[in-house]
Amino acid sequence: MLKIDLHTHSNHSDGTDTPTELMHQAQKAGLDIIALTDHDVTSGWEEAAQAVPLTQVGLVRGTEISCAWHGITVHLLSYLQNPENVALKQAHEHTIRSRQGRAKEMVTRLGEDYPLTWEDVLQQAPKTKLDGPIGRPHIADALVAKGCFPTRSDCFETVLHPRSRYYVKHWSLDPIEAVELVRAAGGVPVIAHPRARMRQKLLPTKVILEMAKHGLAGLEVHHRDNSHADREFLIEIADAYQLLITGSSDYHGTGKSNRLGENLTKPSVFEEIAQQGELEVLLP
Repeated sequence: MLKIDLHTHSNHSDGTDTPTELMHQAQKAGLDIIALTDHDVTSGWEEAAQAVPLTQVGLVRGTEISCAWHGITVHLLSYLQNPENVALKQAHEHTIRSRQGRAKEMVTRLGEDYPLTWEDVLQQAPKTKLDGPIGRPHIADALVAKGCFPTRSDCFETVLHPRSRYYVKHWSLDPIEAVELVRAAGGVPVIAHPRARMRQKLLPTKVILEMAKHGLAGLEVHHRDNSHADREFLIEIADAYQLLITGSSDYHGTGKSNRLGENLTKPSVFEEIAQQGELEVLLP
């Protein structure tokens, strides 16, 4: 049976592997197909695509879109969308500009108490200096490099936590609007880690159902941040509203402990996503 992981990141957003390195890591992990879903950018697609014949690992081109509903963070995975769709591109660009401004303000606040500058953060985000999303992971990496904290996780649990006095909000798409934009761009929208209790407030079920009415394709049920009980709950919702059930690693390289292939998507679900998307899956 094919081993398919539909949620990974490269250093074009907040991962630590280049797209080429990511594809080789997928090969080492014994995966047959992965999705590259960097935050709000498609800039890593071309490099990853070039590694398909070298690694014999298939590639689903996608993104992870930053959304929010009344202050609750929602991450929407988009698979196989047309990257030249104007409305979706503009939404990504707006998000990136907001993230940049937010990141600079957070660094200014942190700089009052820690030896941290914007230049320190840019050194941790070499692929995103010009047009990519510089975010909290890069600030965390800079703080770790400065010896202020031992790991990224320590930063996120303290100074980068939403309850921290250093935290700054940024603009995000409404998730229902994001689903509509993805569908209009020929993409397949799936909610990422919808019950990640430790990192965010939970999105009300009524919003998930409203997203389903507007074209939501599925839920990322099998993810390390969803508890066993929450997975069962999500499966009930998926069954009731005919949503696809996916499984993924949310791999970030050394940025997180998530392992490639630790959760997988069934080939039948993958085939449905491939049929719905505008772009083709790149196979060896």
